[in-house]
Amino acid sequence: MDTTYLLDWANLLLRWAHVITAIAWIGSSFYFVFLDSSLTPPTAPDLKAKGVDGELWAVHGGGFYNPQKYMVAPKSLPSNLHWFYWEAYSTWLTGFALFTVLYLFNAGSFLVDKTVFAWAPGTAIAAALGFLAAFWLVYDAICRAFGQKKNGDMIVGLGVLVAIVLASWAACQLFAGRAAFLLVGAMIATAMSANVFFWIIPGQRTVIKQMKAGEPVDPIHGQRAKQRSVHNTYFTLPVLVAMLSNHYGWLYQGPHNWAVLVLLMLAGALIRHSFVARHKAHVLGKRAPWEHAIVGTVLLVGLAIWLAPAPPSAAAQAAASQPASFAEVRAVVEQRCVLCHNAQVQQKNVALHTPALLQQQAQAVYQQASVLKLMPMNNATQITDAERQLIKRWYEAGAPGP
Repeated sequence: MDTTYLLDWANLLLRWAHVITAIAWIGSSFYFVFLDSSLTPPTAPDLKAKGVDGELWAVHGGGFYNPQKYMVAPKSLPSNLHWFYWEAYSTWLTGFALFTVLYLFNAGSFLVDKTVFAWAPGTAIAAALGFLAAFWLVYDAICRAFGQKKNGDMIVGLGVLVAIVLASWAACQLFAGRAAFLLVGAMIATAMSANVFFWIIPGQRTVIKQMKAGEPVDPIHGQRAKQRSVHNTYFTLPVLVAMLSNHYGWLYQGPHNWAVLVLLMLAGALIRHSFVARHKAHVLGKRAPWEHAIVGTVLLVGLAIWLAPAPPSAAAQAAASQPASFAEVRAVVEQRCVLCHNAQVQQKNVALHTPALLQQQAQAVYQQASVLKLMPMNNATQITDAERQLIKRWYEAGAPGP
């Protein structure tokens, strides 16, 4: 069976699994951030006597819920204790497997854009893996050095922002734009999973070990876990937009693509902050701080204006009024597309080497080359905007044949 076909199936199944596990992880993360910000001190004497620090009453699915939080630990361990970590681990494992199948196995096509930086696929693979590890080490060092100091949250936030900006710039100077955006998202997602693996779960295990040994429980473990959990919730929307960006070629194909990525992620973090702060404001009876979300939205609107295509020139308008012949379109496809879509090589099971196949795939060619501008991959064959417009005029005129 064809290897490319099998890789397509692996891509589909891994992407499906990755989305499922990411929903589980992000959903539980969002819920617990909401819960922590919405707890109120208990009033019932029995809850105070048990050491409950905060509680919440909620209604959902026809029933009432009363979750309670012990700030350090309960006086005795329950027999049935649920752990939240496989959601995080499964999300990273499926994501890394998908990255391997799609980008590392095809590094020469997906990671490397020789117009950006000409290097061997093996070197690009090593550098990409280095990005994942290096960001975690830098981020973790910033948290260790400043996280427990005065104004530590602000210092850590600024330090991580600078690290992400530098990493975004470097990635866009070294890798194909599509790969650079995804790689930045992957490095932040790796830090999120590493937070769970190296800090949150080990801290909880230490607390349980101390309880079983009859030792006083050190609150520092809960504080560190909480700090890293909060970081994870702010990372979530930036990671998601970086991962989704590979579907939108106009985001990563420009000369200042690193700035586009940074502003997109910053907008996501600001919007997320408004929702996080809203929960606490609701409990305190204060106004929800929507100004952060407003600033994030303004950033997105500014990006849309900045990236808007320039008005067509008079020559382009004149050309657009002329019909595009099948012969002209086929000449473009032969030069720009058939290299990867022919009788021998059929990427995504698409072949374009005959007139009949080109007409059969007319909609896909129009969508990928003219609308989304995703193909050719990394514009390896240097298709021009005029040629994309030619395909657009041909398809919108009904894709006439020869």
